[in-house]
Amino acid sequence: QVQLVESGGGAVQAGGSLRLSCAASGRTFAMGWFRQGKGKEREFVATINWVGTTTNYADSVKGRFTISKDNSKNTMYLQMSSLKPEDTALYYCAAGSPTPSMVPNEYFYWGQGTQVTVSS
Repeated sequence: QVQLVESGGGAVQAGGSLRLSCAASGRTFAMGWFRQGKGKEREFVATINWVGTTTNYADSVKGRFTISKDNSKNTMYLQMSSLKPEDTALYYCAAGSPTPSMVPNEYFYWGQGTQVTVSS
């Protein structure tokens, strides 16, 4: 069983930046970030393979967000820049997919989420 703990969320003004972290208790294979706004369905944000060489992003964040990981620390990151009010959501870390995936059901492990709030 792998435990995931997210951190780094907070409140920021539009145009600002935040870096989310996801610390894992064990080997995670591919990992991803998802988010869920109030009253909305959970949506894909970004995904990365185990070695960190393959990434994929939702069109809505492409060019603004960067996913990365440090396997020596068992930690994945999401650097978020040029934040918009529509980025406001609870951000979840996911792990355990055999390959990078945009599909939530492909992941076995989930964190509890960290809130990101972007004000205009």
